[in-house]
Parts: sequence; C-alpha cells; structure tokens
Amino acid sequence: MNNRLRLDAIILGGGSGVRLWPLTQKRAKPAVQIGGKHRLIDIHMSNCINSDIKYIHILTQFNTASLHRHIFQTYKFDVFSRGHIELLAAQQTLENSTWFQGTADAVRSYWERFMDLPVSHFIILAGDHLYKMNYRDFFKAHLDTNADLTIAAKLMPVERAHQFGIMKCDESNRILEFIEKPEAKNLSKILKSGWIFDNQVLVSMGIYIFKKEILDEALRMEGDDFGGDIVPESIKKYITSVYRFEDYWEDIGTIGSFFNANIALTKPNPEFTFYDVQNPIYTYPRFLPGSRVADTEIKQSFISEGCVVGKSKIKDSILGMRSIVGDGVFMEKVYQMGADFYDSDLERNIYPRIGISDDALLRNVILDKNVSVGKNVVLENRKNIQHEDGDFYFIREGIIVVPKGMKIPDNTII
Repeated sequence: MNNRLRLDAIILGGGSGVRLWPLTQKRAKPAVQIGGKHRLIDIHMSNCINSDIKYIHILTQFNTASLHRHIFQTYKFDVFSRGHIELLAAQQTLENSTWFQGTADAVRSYWERFMDLPVSHFIILAGDHLYKMNYRDFFKAHLDTNADLTIAAKLMPVERAHQFGIMKCDESNRILEFIEKPEAKNLSKILKSGWIFDNQVLVSMGIYIFKKEILDEALRMEGDDFGGDIVPESIKKYITSVYRFEDYWEDIGTIGSFFNANIALTKPNPEFTFYDVQNPIYTYPRFLPGSRVADTEIKQSFISEGCVVGKSKIKDSILGMRSIVGDGVFMEKVYQMGADFYDSDLERNIYPRIGISDDALLRNVILDKNVSVGKNVVLENRKNIQHEDGDFYFIREGIIVVPKGMKIPDNTII
C-alpha cells in the first residue's frame, strides 16, 4: 500500500489495571499472560502482522518493564520488511509535565510525532481485548463508506450494555447517536427508542480507524478519553460509520472476564482458539523440553511445554510453562501461569517449592507466576466470598487469585 493510503496501528498500553489487580501488581495489562504461554499484547501484535500492518506504535505507562522486554525480544522486522515497532512511554516535556490522563491524551501526547509520519489513517487499538480481526477488511469498509471515523462494533446482550459505549445507526451503518456506558436505570428509555433489537445492543469494541487529518482535529477537542469524550463529539461533527464484527470478541479487563476467557480455551470447540494456522498468534519462542506427565487423569485442559505433572487429577484447567504439579493434587478450573525458571528444589523434595505440592485441592483459582503452594493446601472459596484481601491471596468476583511469587504454607485452607 502506498503512502497515500498507509494505515499505522497505535496500541494503547492501558492504565493502572485496577480491575485486573493483583495480576497487574507488577506488570502492565498487555503483559498479563493468557492461554499458558502468550501475553495479551501478542493478540494485537499478531492481528496487525496477520493484517500486513507493520508500522506499529505502542503507548505505555504503568509497570512497563516486562512488557517492553517481551516486545523487544519477540517482534523484530528486518530491513527488507519495511516495518518497525515503536515503544512510546509516558514522558514529561517542557510543554507537558503530566503523565497520560486517558486514552486520547496518550495519543495527543505524541501527536507531533504521529503527524510527521507519511500516514493517511490510524487504527487505534486497546491492549486488553481477546479477538482475531483482519484489519484490512475493517480498513476497506472504512474506505468504502468514505467515513472520517469508523468504529468496530458488535452486538451484545442488553444486560451488558452498561459496560460499553452503545450506538444507534441507520440502515447504511452511519452512526446517529452514541452513549458511553449508560446507567442501568436509563436502559428502559433506550428500549423505547430503537437502540435494541432481539434483546441485543450494538456496542463499541474500542477499535477506531481515523483519517489522520480528522484525528488531528478531534484531539483538539476537550477531554482525555476516546470513548467518553472524543468519539461522542466526533459523531456530532464528522461522518462516522460502524464496522460490524460478528466473530468472537471479549473485553477481558476484569478478573472474572479474564478467568472465564482462559478457562473457555479448554473447551472442545472454543470461540477463540490458538489453533489457527492461517492466523497464528505469535509470542516469544522458548526452548523448553516436552512436558512430563505421570499416571494423571486430565480432562479438557491445556498443558504447556516444560511442565512436570505427578499422579493427579486435572480438569478444565491451564498449566503454563514450567508448571509443577505434585502427587494427589486435584485441580478444577485452575489457571496456573507456571514459572519463569525451574526451582532448584524440584529434585530435592524441599517444600514449599515453586508449583503445587502434594495433596493440594484447587478450584476456581488463578496462580500467578512463580507461586508456591504447600502440601495439603485447599484453595476453594467454600464460603463463596466475592471480594476479600488475605495474607496470601485475593478474592475477586469469587475467584481466588494468588499473586506472583507468593508462598502458601502447608495445610492452608481458603
């Protein structure tokens, strides 16, 4: 594609990730591990690469070390591919002494840089979504409608409308009205105004294509967020259209949605899959041995490379790289993220060691990386607590989350 029609990607690294805490305690949201071996940023990078978009700009701010390291190690274009990946961290300048105040403000902070690029359009991407999309199809739809701004959108159940920006469109997919995260008490009014059909509402996916000159004007508007400020005002002023996306997409910005999206990967025919030869999801290649599994009963689970699994029962679970599971362990709906290294105590029978020790019981649990679970530990949330902060764990939306590097002593019951 020539410079007159060049589409560059801007990936927003996200804020402090409060809703995904404690998984974001030591890392940015896009660096959170998904599916046992990938990171969230891999989804968006792979979508770009598979869509032949090779000029990618990533805006980051919070806990960026592991994210930056992963991108540098994983994604490199050679001199013949004519692409580049640019990491743009929040910075203080003589003109601006504050950090990013929102999604639009992040782009605005580097706009002088973006304005100088030989680009005709920008696609704006969030860093915490799970989906596969050919952005070229999206771009073609944008060009065909001659829109100034096109928003990717998907039909969602009306009971989830309060989580998203919702849109009203005409038959030609021109956007007529936009409401950002309507309050539940106002949905009855919307029901009467033609927004909802078959108990579904059209929601913004937080993915936008702007003409460069339009984005230049839009960023001069008041407000720091695309969804809450820039997009609603742009709809009033510019030609805006919708690109209807009908495949799987999920905003996994909360512990509940993150956990459910991961466990769903273990199903026989998941809506999202990493088993797609035509549209692979890339990540940093590791050189690990195959997993060693003893007399283990495994049902509908992911076992990543480099794992050592004893005589246990594993159901609807994901074992990340270098996961260690002892004997007599029962796991159901557990995401064990694995480890960054092999514990030197692995062969010396010293406890607690990184991994899950003998006779532990875990159900509805996320174990972050390098976690040590002692012998006879029970992590089950038998009291169905929805929110709690403990000494070794946190409960969010009923799910037990054990932070990175935590050691849970023998015989602990949660």
